[in-house]
Amino acid sequence: MGSNSYHSGKWWKEAVVYQVYPASFLDTNDDGWGDIRGITSKIRYLKDLGVDVVWVSPIYKSPQADMGYDIADYRDIDPRYGTLADVDHLIAELKQRDMKLVMDLVVNHTSHEHQWFLDSKSSKDSSKRAWYIWKPPKYDSNGDRQPPNNWCQILGEAKSAWIWDERTEEYYLTLFTPEQPDLNWENPAVRAAVHDIMHFWLKKGVSGFRMDVINLISKVQTFPDGETAIPDQKWQPGTKYFANGPRLHEFLKEIHREVLSKYDAMTVGEMPWVSDPSEIIKVVGSESNELNMIFIFDIVDIDCMPGSYRYSDKKWTIGEMKEIVNKYQRLMIENNGWNSVFIENHDQPRSVSRFTDDSDQWREKGAKLLALMQTTLGGTLYVYQGEELGMRNVPKSWPPEEYKDVESINFWKKINNFYPGDAEKIAWARGALQAKARDNARTPMQWKDAPHGGFTSPQVTPWMRVNDDYSTINAERQSQPHQQIHQSGSPHSGVEDGLSVWNFWSKAISYRKDMKSMLIYGGFKLLEGGPPSVIAYARTVGEGETGPAVVVVLNFSDRAVEWNVPDGLQLMRWELSTYEFESRRLGHQIQLQPWEGALGQVEIRGR
Repeated sequence: MGSNSYHSGKWWKEAVVYQVYPASFLDTNDDGWGDIRGITSKIRYLKDLGVDVVWVSPIYKSPQADMGYDIADYRDIDPRYGTLADVDHLIAELKQRDMKLVMDLVVNHTSHEHQWFLDSKSSKDSSKRAWYIWKPPKYDSNGDRQPPNNWCQILGEAKSAWIWDERTEEYYLTLFTPEQPDLNWENPAVRAAVHDIMHFWLKKGVSGFRMDVINLISKVQTFPDGETAIPDQKWQPGTKYFANGPRLHEFLKEIHREVLSKYDAMTVGEMPWVSDPSEIIKVVGSESNELNMIFIFDIVDIDCMPGSYRYSDKKWTIGEMKEIVNKYQRLMIENNGWNSVFIENHDQPRSVSRFTDDSDQWREKGAKLLALMQTTLGGTLYVYQGEELGMRNVPKSWPPEEYKDVESINFWKKINNFYPGDAEKIAWARGALQAKARDNARTPMQWKDAPHGGFTSPQVTPWMRVNDDYSTINAERQSQPHQQIHQSGSPHSGVEDGLSVWNFWSKAISYRKDMKSMLIYGGFKLLEGGPPSVIAYARTVGEGETGPAVVVVLNFSDRAVEWNVPDGLQLMRWELSTYEFESRRLGHQIQLQPWEGALGQVEIRGR
């Protein structure tokens, strides 16, 4: 590999990507469901924030069993969202502002209503039979029919991942929900069909793909039983045998050769259950000819028990987060790979609730702290809708009926079925939903202090309830110029200390772009020592041992702490802080306020 490829410029490395969850973004036709025209109407808002690429979660034709991740037609748009013409108009409007569109590509599975699957299940002799994974049953010692193995569904771990088809008397594999049968990537015809779909959208003007659970496309073909990871449960995770399977790299290289090599496209793979550095570099190394980058889940899985499911609970420390950040920053620099930088998406709870303190007192500070961390790490930056406002998890008072996600519904049913009348277990489950449910990221976007947060018209009932705090946390208030906000602030506005969360994100993104030689392409040096609550690092030009650099210091605590500037670093001036810092001194020791992040210009002078 070329020694300097990490530091070489590419448009997709410098891009700020904003993920739109279309159902929850903006409703323009009063059906309670967000739509493509809503996205187009907010391009100016996104441009002002500093966004370069808009990634839209699936808008293809779908019965919406899993909010569009169950696709019935890859070449058409679901009427809920609009039309192909609306997509063409969105692409054109983005292009006028030097922005790009990235689509979600979901090809591990389809909808059970896709014509491919309808043909496949019609007969064992169907020409599409081998497009999906069909297996005969097993029989236990009592002669009862059983699925081919003990794998559980990912979005309903109490259920088998195999669905019985009465007509053809075989099981089909469906890792996520019964409505999402897995494609058989061992079949060359399936792979060719996927390549055609990618060509279709790239020729339309789409600039790349976020590739949904792309590391699940290769399964171990003997389909062994999964090891027991969830006690007292019949069905178990089979991730060891369907994540990062034996032909994954072959399939990804084929996609690159047949499709991606012909376009200047951006690719990011969603790859859960992978943290082996060598496997990651095989995918994202500069000469791998597979993908530009992947989403690495170590930080967003930091509070989950390894090998278990979303609602498992593990205590975590700032030290663990520090180790993860350092591991992947150094991995990519040393191996000419590339990172994605994210802590939110449509499958994760809100970061300000998860990693900081989302109380009225500290929410704004915590949101800015996380913004500063992300905008100063190497890799392509991803911002999820509402993250730029510091949107938080749903209130604890919401009953389970308000949760709409299929995974949440399955989890709640499981707990009530397994532990009927157990008040302690039921209370724990309610708390787990509020802390970790995917619904937390899917509440409608809070545009203004108006009914339904301005997501839809006052007389319309949105598909999902808007978070109750929209009157104080909304885009209209936060995206005003700083001076105007400051003048109109109130004790409860959340912006009285200076920049709003939105304005801080905008300023930090602008600074990132201005300082791209350090903050995007530069070296990374973890600064050890200091209080346990502090993560500190330096970003340098290349791997420079001396010369100008920036230092980032992040206090993940509700207490003030003191941090000493390491020997060999000369602090020149402060550039950014989540607090006002006009009077801060340039001494050897600095005091960080609760949930404060600060960025300073330094000179590395060696030891």
